[in-house]
Amino acid sequence: MTNTHPLNCPVGTVLFRAGQDCPGFVRLHRGTIRVTLTAANGREVVLYRVAPGDVCLQTFACMTDGRSYSAEGVAETDVVGEVMPHALFRSEMADNPDFRAEVMTAVARRFSDFVQLVEDVALTGFDARLARVLLRLAHDCDEITITHDNLAAETASGRAFVSRRLGEFARRGLVAGTRGRLRLLDRAGLDRIAGEER
Repeated sequence: MTNTHPLNCPVGTVLFRAGQDCPGFVRLHRGTIRVTLTAANGREVVLYRVAPGDVCLQTFACMTDGRSYSAEGVAETDVVGEVMPHALFRSEMADNPDFRAEVMTAVARRFSDFVQLVEDVALTGFDARLARVLLRLAHDCDEITITHDNLAAETASGRAFVSRRLGEFARRGLVAGTRGRLRLLDRAGLDRIAGEER
């Protein structure tokens, strides 16, 4: 698409912060952006991740409602993409039915992710939530590089509680951990816990 600006950022780059104005609509071609919200007490929660084909709801709200960012977006991997200026985004949404359908479909998917997040936090027991996060972050491997602070953000919980529950998981032979690293020992057991509710 012409008139866009290239986006090439290494892992760890802060792409936006709460209170900043939005420079344009981001379309990712490669990589992942982690979007987090930080409370006044410093507790952080991961809202969602943006991958190619996804829409960042923070950016979408900025583009359509003139808001500033209320969360932070960080490149979780090296990212490659493009930024559509406001005028181009509005023009494409108005005149390009394929682009409009692509964006609205992605927004609907992202809304479903939010519904899942609310369900997990409000209606699911913590052990099930923790097991789901561990399985999701591990993908197809059995080792995760992550701190207890990061897991607290992923599970919308406190670090001390995460540490206690991981200790219980380790006692039950589900995981083993060293500083900043976790190994999944019993995927089937974690799957069973992940399927539990309260």
